[in-house]
Amino acid sequence: MLLVLLSALLAAPLGVAADAPAGTSVESADGVSIRYEVVGEGSPPIVFVHGWSCDRSYWREQVPHFAKSHRVVTIDLGGHGESGTGREEWTMTAFGADVKAVLEAADLRGAVLVGHSMGGPVILEAAKLAPGRVAALVPVDTLQSVDDPLSAEQIDAHAAELRSDFSATTDRFVRGMFTPRSDPALVDRIAEDLSAAPPEVGISALVYTFRYDAAAALGALDLPVRIINADKWPTDLEALRRHDPDVELAVMPAVGHFLMAEEPEEFNRWLERAVRELTGR
Repeated sequence: MLLVLLSALLAAPLGVAADAPAGTSVESADGVSIRYEVVGEGSPPIVFVHGWSCDRSYWREQVPHFAKSHRVVTIDLGGHGESGTGREEWTMTAFGADVKAVLEAADLRGAVLVGHSMGGPVILEAAKLAPGRVAALVPVDTLQSVDDPLSAEQIDAHAAELRSDFSATTDRFVRGMFTPRSDPALVDRIAEDLSAAPPEVGISALVYTFRYDAAAALGALDLPVRIINADKWPTDLEALRRHDPDVELAVMPAVGHFLMAEEPEEFNRWLERAVRELTGR
Protein backbone atom coordinates (compact mmCIF):
# COMPACT_ATOMS: atom_id res chain seq x y z
CA MET A 1 0.00 0.00 0.00
CA LEU A 2 1.24 3.51 -0.65
CA LEU A 3 3.27 5.01 2.18
CA VAL A 4 1.21 8.19 2.08
CA LEU A 5 -2.00 6.23 2.67
CA LEU A 6 -0.34 4.18 5.40
CA SER A 7 0.82 7.31 7.22
CA ALA A 8 -2.60 8.89 7.01
CA LEU A 9 -4.34 5.81 8.34
CA LEU A 10 -1.93 5.31 11.22
CA ALA A 11 -2.25 8.97 12.19
CA ALA A 12 -5.94 8.43 12.89
CA PRO A 13 -7.07 6.68 16.07
CA LEU A 14 -8.11 3.06 15.81
CA GLY A 15 -11.81 2.42 16.28
CA VAL A 16 -14.57 3.54 13.95
CA ALA A 17 -13.65 7.03 12.80
CA ALA A 18 -16.20 9.83 12.83
CA ASP A 19 -16.02 10.15 9.06
CA ALA A 20 -16.06 6.40 8.37
CA PRO A 21 -18.93 5.02 6.28
CA ALA A 22 -21.83 4.10 8.51
CA GLY A 23 -22.26 0.74 6.83
CA THR A 24 -25.40 -1.37 6.90
CA SER A 25 -27.14 -3.17 9.75
CA VAL A 26 -28.76 -6.57 10.10
CA GLU A 27 -30.29 -8.27 13.14
CA SER A 28 -28.45 -11.26 14.54
CA ALA A 29 -30.34 -14.35 15.71
CA ASP A 30 -31.00 -12.80 19.12
CA GLY A 31 -32.11 -9.43 17.74
CA VAL A 32 -28.85 -7.55 18.36
CA SER A 33 -28.13 -5.08 15.54
CA ILE A 34 -24.92 -5.92 13.65
CA ARG A 35 -23.13 -3.25 11.64
CA TYR A 36 -21.21 -4.26 8.54
CA GLU A 37 -19.73 -2.77 5.41
CA VAL A 38 -19.39 -4.16 1.87
CA VAL A 39 -16.97 -2.83 -0.77
CA GLY A 40 -15.44 -4.10 -3.99
CA GLU A 41 -16.36 -6.89 -6.37
CA GLY A 42 -14.86 -10.25 -7.22
CA SER A 43 -14.58 -13.81 -6.00
CA PRO A 44 -14.07 -15.30 -3.60
CA PRO A 45 -15.68 -12.82 -1.23
CA ILE A 46 -13.52 -12.12 1.82
CA VAL A 47 -15.10 -11.48 5.21
CA PHE A 48 -12.88 -9.89 7.88
CA VAL A 49 -13.74 -10.55 11.54
CA HIS A 50 -11.97 -8.53 14.23
CA GLY A 51 -10.63 -9.68 17.58
CA TRP A 52 -11.39 -9.06 21.24
CA SER A 53 -12.56 -5.53 22.06
CA CYS A 54 -11.73 -4.33 18.52
CA ASP A 55 -13.99 -3.39 15.59
CA ARG A 56 -14.06 -3.48 11.81
CA SER A 57 -11.64 -0.56 11.48
CA TYR A 58 -8.77 -2.85 12.50
CA TRP A 59 -8.83 -4.12 8.91
CA ARG A 60 -8.42 -0.61 7.47
CA GLU A 61 -5.10 -1.58 5.84
CA GLN A 62 -6.62 -4.63 4.16
CA VAL A 63 -9.95 -3.34 2.81
CA PRO A 64 -8.73 -1.06 -0.02
CA HIS A 65 -6.09 -3.59 -1.06
CA PHE A 66 -8.39 -6.60 -1.36
CA ALA A 67 -11.42 -4.65 -2.62
CA LYS A 68 -9.57 -4.19 -5.90
CA SER A 69 -10.29 -7.81 -6.80
CA HIS A 70 -12.70 -9.19 -4.18
CA ARG A 71 -16.00 -8.38 -2.58
CA VAL A 72 -14.85 -7.40 0.91
CA VAL A 73 -17.01 -7.39 4.02
CA THR A 74 -16.04 -6.06 7.45
CA ILE A 75 -18.15 -6.63 10.54
CA ASP A 76 -18.59 -5.12 13.99
CA LEU A 77 -19.44 -8.11 16.17
CA GLY A 78 -22.18 -7.63 18.74
CA GLY A 79 -21.09 -5.34 21.58
CA HIS A 80 -18.25 -3.92 19.50
CA GLY A 81 -17.88 -0.83 17.35
CA GLU A 82 -21.23 0.39 16.04
CA SER A 83 -23.12 -2.85 16.69
CA GLY A 84 -25.77 -3.22 19.34
CA THR A 85 -25.60 -4.57 22.87
CA GLY A 86 -28.15 -6.32 25.04
CA ARG A 87 -26.75 -9.81 25.46
CA GLU A 88 -26.18 -11.29 28.87
CA GLU A 89 -23.34 -13.51 27.61
CA TRP A 90 -20.92 -12.75 24.78
CA THR A 91 -20.20 -16.25 23.52
CA MET A 92 -18.41 -17.48 20.42
CA THR A 93 -21.67 -19.03 19.24
CA ALA A 94 -23.44 -15.67 19.52
CA PHE A 95 -20.61 -13.95 17.62
CA GLY A 96 -20.71 -16.72 15.01
CA ALA A 97 -24.41 -16.03 14.58
CA ASP A 98 -23.54 -12.36 13.97
CA VAL A 99 -21.30 -13.40 11.08
CA LYS A 100 -23.92 -15.80 9.76
CA ALA A 101 -26.50 -12.99 9.73
CA VAL A 102 -24.16 -10.84 7.64
CA LEU A 103 -23.36 -13.69 5.25
CA GLU A 104 -27.07 -14.13 4.64
CA ALA A 105 -27.86 -10.42 4.41
CA ALA A 106 -25.08 -9.84 1.87
CA ASP A 107 -25.98 -13.12 0.11
CA LEU A 108 -22.40 -14.36 0.19
CA ARG A 109 -21.46 -17.84 -0.95
CA GLY A 110 -18.06 -19.46 -1.16
CA ALA A 111 -16.69 -16.88 1.28
CA VAL A 112 -13.23 -16.91 2.82
CA LEU A 113 -13.54 -15.90 6.47
CA VAL A 114 -10.54 -14.13 8.00
CA GLY A 115 -10.59 -13.90 11.80
CA HIS A 116 -8.03 -12.21 14.02
CA SER A 117 -7.41 -13.42 17.60
CA MET A 118 -10.86 -14.03 19.14
CA GLY A 119 -12.08 -13.83 15.55
CA GLY A 120 -10.48 -17.25 14.98
CA PRO A 121 -12.99 -19.09 17.19
CA VAL A 122 -15.72 -16.81 15.84
CA ILE A 123 -15.13 -17.84 12.22
CA LEU A 124 -15.04 -21.51 13.26
CA GLU A 125 -18.49 -21.05 14.78
CA ALA A 126 -19.74 -19.09 11.76
CA ALA A 127 -18.60 -21.88 9.44
CA LYS A 128 -20.52 -24.41 11.53
CA LEU A 129 -23.65 -22.24 11.47
CA ALA A 130 -23.51 -21.35 7.76
CA PRO A 131 -21.78 -24.28 6.04
CA GLY A 132 -23.18 -23.58 2.59
CA ARG A 133 -21.82 -20.05 2.54
CA VAL A 134 -18.25 -20.61 3.74
CA ALA A 135 -15.51 -22.11 1.57
CA ALA A 136 -12.40 -21.65 3.70
CA LEU A 137 -10.98 -20.11 6.86
CA VAL A 138 -7.94 -17.93 7.54
CA PRO A 139 -7.41 -17.55 11.30
CA VAL A 140 -4.88 -14.81 12.16
CA ASP A 141 -2.60 -15.06 15.21
CA THR A 142 -4.84 -17.48 17.03
CA LEU A 143 -5.34 -21.23 17.69
CA GLN A 144 -1.71 -21.63 18.80
CA SER A 145 -2.33 -24.42 21.32
CA VAL A 146 -5.68 -26.10 20.73
CA ASP A 147 -4.73 -29.19 22.79
CA ASP A 148 -3.45 -27.18 25.76
CA PRO A 149 -6.25 -24.83 26.85
CA LEU A 150 -6.20 -22.73 30.00
CA SER A 151 -7.55 -24.37 33.12
CA ALA A 152 -10.75 -23.16 34.78
CA GLU A 153 -8.62 -21.73 37.60
CA GLN A 154 -6.46 -19.76 35.16
CA ILE A 155 -9.54 -18.38 33.38
CA ASP A 156 -11.12 -17.37 36.69
CA ALA A 157 -7.90 -15.60 37.69
CA HIS A 158 -7.80 -13.63 34.44
CA ALA A 159 -11.47 -12.66 34.82
CA ALA A 160 -10.95 -11.56 38.44
CA GLU A 161 -8.04 -9.34 37.43
CA LEU A 162 -10.15 -7.69 34.73
CA ARG A 163 -13.03 -7.14 37.15
CA SER A 164 -10.73 -5.46 39.64
CA ASP A 165 -9.51 -2.85 37.13
CA PHE A 166 -10.54 -3.48 33.55
CA SER A 167 -8.74 -0.52 31.98
CA ALA A 168 -5.36 -0.98 33.68
CA THR A 169 -5.39 -4.76 33.28
CA THR A 170 -6.30 -4.52 29.61
CA ASP A 171 -3.59 -1.92 29.03
CA ARG A 172 -0.92 -4.27 30.45
CA PHE A 173 -2.41 -7.25 28.61
CA VAL A 174 -2.37 -5.47 25.24
CA ARG A 175 1.12 -4.00 25.59
CA GLY A 176 2.46 -7.49 26.21
CA MET A 177 1.21 -8.55 22.76
CA PHE A 178 3.80 -6.46 20.92
CA THR A 179 7.53 -6.81 20.28
CA PRO A 180 10.39 -4.40 21.09
CA ARG A 181 10.42 -3.31 17.44
CA SER A 182 6.70 -2.46 17.35
CA ASP A 183 5.83 1.18 16.65
CA PRO A 184 5.30 2.80 20.10
CA ALA A 185 2.59 5.10 18.74
CA LEU A 186 0.66 2.14 17.35
CA VAL A 187 1.07 0.26 20.64
CA ASP A 188 -0.30 3.26 22.56
CA ARG A 189 -3.28 3.66 20.23
CA ILE A 190 -4.31 0.01 20.39
CA ALA A 191 -3.78 -0.25 24.14
CA GLU A 192 -5.87 2.87 24.70
CA ASP A 193 -8.60 1.68 22.35
CA LEU A 194 -9.01 -1.77 23.88
CA SER A 195 -8.78 -0.42 27.43
CA ALA A 196 -11.83 1.75 26.72
CA ALA A 197 -14.02 -1.20 25.71
CA PRO A 198 -17.18 -1.92 27.75
CA PRO A 199 -16.02 -4.16 30.64
CA GLU A 200 -19.27 -6.14 30.70
CA VAL A 201 -18.67 -7.17 27.09
CA GLY A 202 -14.90 -7.54 27.31
CA ILE A 203 -14.81 -9.76 30.38
CA SER A 204 -17.55 -12.09 29.16
CA ALA A 205 -16.07 -12.33 25.65
CA LEU A 206 -12.58 -13.09 26.94
CA VAL A 207 -13.84 -15.79 29.30
CA TYR A 208 -15.74 -17.48 26.48
CA THR A 209 -12.73 -17.18 24.19
CA PHE A 210 -10.58 -19.00 26.73
CA ARG A 211 -13.27 -21.64 27.28
CA TYR A 212 -13.78 -22.27 23.58
CA ASP A 213 -13.04 -25.83 22.38
CA ALA A 214 -11.28 -25.04 19.11
CA ALA A 215 -10.10 -28.63 18.73
CA ALA A 216 -13.67 -29.94 18.66
CA ALA A 217 -14.74 -27.18 16.26
CA LEU A 218 -11.91 -28.00 13.85
CA GLY A 219 -12.82 -31.67 13.99
CA ALA A 220 -16.44 -30.88 13.13
CA LEU A 221 -15.55 -28.92 10.00
CA ASP A 222 -14.57 -30.16 6.56
CA LEU A 223 -12.92 -26.98 5.32
CA PRO A 224 -9.40 -25.92 4.37
CA VAL A 225 -7.75 -23.75 7.02
CA ARG A 226 -4.77 -21.48 6.35
CA ILE A 227 -3.42 -19.91 9.53
CA ILE A 228 -1.25 -16.80 9.53
CA ASN A 229 0.38 -16.34 12.93
CA ALA A 230 3.08 -14.11 14.35
CA ASP A 231 6.27 -15.70 15.62
CA LYS A 232 5.86 -14.18 19.10
CA TRP A 233 4.27 -17.40 20.38
CA PRO A 234 4.78 -20.95 19.05
CA THR A 235 1.95 -22.69 17.20
CA ASP A 236 1.39 -26.42 17.61
CA LEU A 237 0.68 -27.37 14.00
CA GLU A 238 0.75 -31.07 14.77
CA ALA A 239 -2.08 -30.64 17.26
CA LEU A 240 -4.11 -28.64 14.76
CA ARG A 241 -3.70 -31.35 12.11
CA ARG A 242 -4.84 -34.04 14.49
CA HIS A 243 -8.24 -32.38 14.39
CA ASP A 244 -8.27 -31.09 10.80
CA PRO A 245 -5.69 -32.56 8.39
CA ASP A 246 -6.27 -29.69 5.94
CA VAL A 247 -4.53 -27.05 8.05
CA GLU A 248 -1.52 -25.10 6.82
CA LEU A 249 0.47 -22.59 8.84
CA ALA A 250 2.43 -19.49 7.79
CA VAL A 251 4.45 -17.65 10.44
CA MET A 252 5.26 -13.97 9.98
CA PRO A 253 8.57 -13.06 11.61
CA ALA A 254 9.35 -10.16 13.95
CA VAL A 255 5.77 -8.99 14.52
CA GLY A 256 3.40 -8.97 17.46
CA HIS A 257 -0.23 -9.91 17.81
CA PHE A 258 -1.65 -7.14 15.60
CA LEU A 259 0.39 -8.18 12.57
CA MET A 260 -2.10 -6.79 10.05
CA ALA A 261 -1.58 -3.31 11.53
CA GLU A 262 2.12 -3.61 12.36
CA GLU A 263 3.27 -4.80 8.92
CA PRO A 264 0.22 -4.33 6.68
CA GLU A 265 1.91 -4.65 3.29
CA GLU A 266 3.67 -7.86 4.28
CA PHE A 267 0.52 -9.24 5.88
CA ASN A 268 -1.48 -8.46 2.75
CA ARG A 269 1.01 -10.44 0.67
CA TRP A 270 0.74 -13.41 3.01
CA LEU A 271 -3.05 -13.23 2.95
CA GLU A 272 -3.05 -12.95 -0.84
CA ARG A 273 -1.07 -16.18 -1.05
CA ALA A 274 -3.46 -17.92 1.34
CA VAL A 275 -6.51 -16.80 -0.67
CA ARG A 276 -4.90 -17.90 -3.94
CA GLU A 277 -4.21 -21.36 -2.48
CA LEU A 278 -7.75 -21.63 -1.20
CA THR A 279 -9.24 -20.36 -4.47
CA GLY A 280 -7.19 -22.88 -6.38
CA ARG A 281 -9.02 -25.63 -4.57
